[in-house]
Amino acid sequence: SLFDSPMERYLKARQSVQRFTVAQLGESCPDTQSNLPRYVVHSYNFFLFPSTLGVTDVEFALSASSIQFLSHYGFDYNKFLKDGIPYMNEVQEKILSQHLLEGSWKVRSALNRDVLKKAIDEVTCWVAAAEEEETMTLQDLSECQMFEVQLVLRQALQNVWTQPLGGRKVMVKKVSPQHRRLLENSPYDCYQKEQILLSARGFTNLFQTLVKAKKPLVGHNMLMDLMHLHDKFYRPLPESYEEFKRNIHNLFPVLIDTKAVTKSIWQKCPFPRVSSLLEVYEVLCSSSLNPTDPTCPVIALASDCSRYAEKKYLHEAGYDAFLCGSVLLKLAHLLLCRSTDHAVEADPSFSQYLTVLAEHLNKVNFIRGGVSSINFSGEDAPCRHPPVLVVHVRDWPELNERQIYEEFKALCRFDVRWLSKNQFILLSNKFKHVRLVLRDYKHHPHLRVSVYRHWRHSPRVNCLLQ
Repeated sequence: SLFDSPMERYLKARQSVQRFTVAQLGESCPDTQSNLPRYVVHSYNFFLFPSTLGVTDVEFALSASSIQFLSHYGFDYNKFLKDGIPYMNEVQEKILSQHLLEGSWKVRSALNRDVLKKAIDEVTCWVAAAEEEETMTLQDLSECQMFEVQLVLRQALQNVWTQPLGGRKVMVKKVSPQHRRLLENSPYDCYQKEQILLSARGFTNLFQTLVKAKKPLVGHNMLMDLMHLHDKFYRPLPESYEEFKRNIHNLFPVLIDTKAVTKSIWQKCPFPRVSSLLEVYEVLCSSSLNPTDPTCPVIALASDCSRYAEKKYLHEAGYDAFLCGSVLLKLAHLLLCRSTDHAVEADPSFSQYLTVLAEHLNKVNFIRGGVSSINFSGEDAPCRHPPVLVVHVRDWPELNERQIYEEFKALCRFDVRWLSKNQFILLSNKFKHVRLVLRDYKHHPHLRVSVYRHWRHSPRVNCLLQ
């Protein structure tokens, strides 16, 4: 809603982010080459699934429309559900670490419980007749099951030791108590606490690497992306909007939202008012914008993701990441050309691009609200809306916000909010819509529309004046 402040929108979005999971995440990293092509892009597509390794069982919601949308674009639900990389945030990691320390281990997955029961039965039968130093092998275990089988067997049977063999196998050896103690204190035991946490963190390890690198983080319309990154890989989203902003800025000191950059150059360049990431990319690649500019950045896909050059993979995270990085470079070059009156030196550096993007750094697009963008490194600047209108209803009882919205929808789009018993507020982001309504409803028999004046229309002010 246009009435939303950034804090109000954040609190609404926070509820949504907490209910849903991240199914797929894309990352695109350009290598700067000394020879052409100037940028060789490595784009990666990660399927993610919440960690089930001993942490509290994660519950998340599914949206029927989202499933339908992703299915239409070929989303692989088997990879998501069966092969998704685990992840956890700091709070979940702390809980898991405490459980490991206390030995209060619980297997959350029903599938894993069945596998573990079978493994324990096999080992229990075998160990009763086995001699010391004899071994047996458990097979066909997933990575998570390999961890859990070893933890449970070591906890349940004091005369066995376990070791991963690779290829989804675990070796079980019968040992003496003395040998067992030596093995437990060995620095080479790959199933110590740190290794278990490393595996359970999964994708969070890469997230932490990105945080440490402090490289610019680029996205398109990226507010929800940032909220998911915070909630899933860092810490649960705080109630405070300002705390969320501070945390994100500490994690990623340089943010670039290509949607915010695109909107800002609509007035500066002959740039069509396209919105979606693919549309922006196609416009920037079209012949109408610097078609023969030899200084324009050349972007090529690395061989390991060359399929993105052959076909569009719409809404696949890795492909979207490639589009986003390409859009950033092309937008930055466009701004650089305008700032130097097209006198751009050959092969401009990325630092030059960052310089022309300076006014856009850390400003993330805010869709239809009280500000045009969220400033993660300072105060949010309010955007300039057309005048607010007030509708006074006469001889039309029990009219509600939805009916008011439907009344004006045919003419133009307004957000509606109830003001008092027979008054409603209208807010638009287009000046021409305000002019149209003021003109066309001038003589309406039931609806009197005028510009909102706080001293005249506010119920609180009227109450004081009476």
